Amino acid sequence: MEPRLKRFAFYGAVLAGSLLALASAPSRRADDPAIPPRVPANFTAGWRFPAGARASFASHAMVASDNRIASDVGVQIMKDGGNAVDAAVATGFALAVAYPEAGNLGGGGYMVIRMADGRVAAIDYRETAPLAATRDMYVGPDGKVTGESVIGPKASGVPGAVAGMLEAHRKFGVLPIAKVLAPAIRLASEGFVVDTAFFRSVSGAKYRIENYAGKIPFFANDSAPAIGSRFAQPALARTIGLIADSGAAVFYRGSIADSIAAEMQRAGGLITKADLARYRPIWRQPIRSSYRGYALIAMPPSSSGGTTVTEILNILEAYGPAAPFGSAEEIHAAASASQRAFVDRNSKLGDPAFVKAPVSELTSKAYARAIAKTISRDRADPTSGLASALREGTETTHYSVVDPMGNAVATTTTLNDLYGSGVYVRGAGFFLNDEMDDFTSKPGVPNMFGLIQGEANAIAPGKRMLSAMSPTIVLDPKGQLLLITGARGGPRIISATYQVILNVIDHRMSIADAMNAPRIHHQSRPDSIRVEPGGFEPSVIARLREMGHFVFEQGAVASAASIMRVKGGYEGVDDSRNRGGAALGF
Repeated sequence: MEPRLKRFAFYGAVLAGSLLALASAPSRRADDPAIPPRVPANFTAGWRFPAGARASFASHAMVASDNRIASDVGVQIMKDGGNAVDAAVATGFALAVAYPEAGNLGGGGYMVIRMADGRVAAIDYRETAPLAATRDMYVGPDGKVTGESVIGPKASGVPGAVAGMLEAHRKFGVLPIAKVLAPAIRLASEGFVVDTAFFRSVSGAKYRIENYAGKIPFFANDSAPAIGSRFAQPALARTIGLIADSGAAVFYRGSIADSIAAEMQRAGGLITKADLARYRPIWRQPIRSSYRGYALIAMPPSSSGGTTVTEILNILEAYGPAAPFGSAEEIHAAASASQRAFVDRNSKLGDPAFVKAPVSELTSKAYARAIAKTISRDRADPTSGLASALREGTETTHYSVVDPMGNAVATTTTLNDLYGSGVYVRGAGFFLNDEMDDFTSKPGVPNMFGLIQGEANAIAPGKRMLSAMSPTIVLDPKGQLLLITGARGGPRIISATYQVILNVIDHRMSIADAMNAPRIHHQSRPDSIRVEPGGFEPSVIARLREMGHFVFEQGAVASAASIMRVKGGYEGVDDSRNRGGAALGF
C-alpha cells in the first residue's frame, strides 16, 4: 500500500495546492443573490429539541454524517484536493470501520450527485436476491412467514456497496482510489477510541452478533469493547487494502468473494461466487421535479424514496398553501398526502428490471392534482377506502457532502437492521445485510417495518428489493444548490426527508430548526399517524382525532443528515435524534 500512496503523493500535492488557492480566495457564495431570510421556529413547550439551535458552519466545504470520525475523514479528503465524490466514497468506507451498525461493505445503497457544472447522476448499488432465492422462501409449512429474512445467513442479499462506491469514484472522483481509501485503512488498522455510543450500539446487538463469527472481534471477553479502549479491525483493514490495490474485482471475483462464499456455505446461506461475479451497480436517470419553484433531484427505483417524496410534495403543492407549522391542518394535509403516496409506493413500485412501474405518472403534477382532490379539508379517509379513489387494483445511514466547487452528493446506505443479518465474514471483517426482508415475503403480511407490500416487490433471483432510501438534492429558484438531505429509519426515511424540505421551503426554518422540528409519519398501513412524543400540542392531537385520524406517539421518526447553503458558506446538521454524528467542514 505505502509505495502506491507515495507514487500518488505528487498528484495529490498538486490538487491540494490548487484547492488551497481556491480556499484562500474570497468565497464565491458571498456574491450569491440574497438568500431568503429564515423565520424563527416556534415548537411546543413539551418538545425535547429547543428552537433556535445553531448549526455547524463552514465557508467552503462540509460533510454531515452519523459518525464524527467518518465526517472528519471526508473533510480531510477534500482538504487534500478531493472533490465531493471522493469525500463521499472516503466517508462511506470510514463508516464501514467506525460505524459498523449501518456503515458497511456488506450492504448497499444509493448516491445522488449534482456537479457544479450542472451534471446530475444517480447510482443504484442496492443488493440483489441470490440466484437460489425463491418467491416463497420465507413462508413456512404452516403458511406463516418465518424469521429467516431478518436474522441469519438466508437474510442476506448480494452486497453492492463496494461496487457502487468505486463506480461513482471512477466516473466522478479526482484523487487516486488508494488515497481515498487510505484513511479507512488506517482507521481499521490502528483503531479508534470506543465512545459511549459505540459501546451501547454493539452491546445492544449482542443477540444478533454472538451466534456468528463477529462474536470474536466484538465480544472477545463476552462484552463489547470497553469505553475508552482502542478498537482495531485488522481483517477489515486488509480487506479495504485489497480493494484499494485491486478495485472491486477482488471483492466480487477474488479472495474477498471466496471469503463471503465460504461464510455462506458454512452458515447455510445462499450467496455464491456466481452471485458476486454477476453483480453490477446501475447508473439511473435521477427523478427531476419541483416544489413551489424549487427543483429537486432524487433517486428513482429500485428506491421508492425519490418517487414517494416527489408524489407527497406534488400533492401538497396542489392541495394549496401550507398551513402553519404544527397545526392540525398542516398535519392532516401532510399525513393524507403521505398515506396516498404510500398506497402507490407499496403496490406499484419495484425493481425496474422486473416491474414496469408508472414512475412518470406518479411523479407528475397532473396526477398529484387528481390525488389532492380526494383529500377532504376536515376529515380523514381510511386507507381501505382509497383503492378506488387512487385507481388501484431501522437501519440505515445517510450522509451529505458539498465541496469548495459546489459539487454535491447525497448518499444513503444500509445493512437494513443494525448489524444486518448478524452474519460476519471471518477473515474479511464485515457484516452482511438482511435486506431480503425488504421484499414482499408474503402479500398482506407486514415486514419488520410494518410495510404491507404487493406482488411488484415479490422475491425473484437477481432482483433488487424495494427501498425507502431518499437521498435528495434541492436547488433554489435560481438553480443554485440549496439543500442536501436524506435520512435513516426504514419507511420513516421518506417522512423525515420530505418534512425537512417542507420546513426549509414552506416554513423558512434554519437548517437546525428544520432538522430539530417534530415529525409525523403515515405509511398507509397501519392506518394511523405516528407523531414524536411531546412534539405537538394536545389540542392539535385532539383535533386530528376529531377528524377521524388514529394518532399515536412512538419514538423518533428517522434520523437525517443535511447541509444547506447560507450566506457565505454552508450550515450542516446531523440529527439530534442520533448520537455520535457530526457536520464538519472548513
